[in-house]
Amino acid sequence: MDTFADYLAHIDHPQHQARLKEILDWVTQQFPQLKHKIAWNQPMYTDHGTFIVGFSTAKRHLAVAPERLAIDRFSDEIVQAGYTHSKELVRIPWDHPVDFSLLQKIIAFNISDKADCATFWRKSL
Repeated sequence: MDTFADYLAHIDHPQHQARLKEILDWVTQQFPQLKHKIAWNQPMYTDHGTFIVGFSTAKRHLAVAPERLAIDRFSDEIVQAGYTHSKELVRIPWDHPVDFSLLQKIIAFNISDKADCATFWRKSL
């Protein structure tokens, strides 16, 4: 988790810092094969050089960025969890619980769907 230590240290709000650390630790434990790094000023996970998921913080929410295809695939479940989303990210309000089972599905989907992907981002359809 040292990769993310500096990023976490710069989050001013202690509860936001703790929440993101909890999620990053969880992803690292659930998906130990993923590589973690900081890119575009956000913690992210990759698999064989392709993007799987990234995270960032905002004043009112934690943003989860799994790419558009994953958001489209899980849009109904994202809304049922009480989150909003755009085409590129899911917003988890700081005062809402994290739906780890949904996060698990999204990450597992990206790993499986991008197993043969040779680029960092999915090609636009």
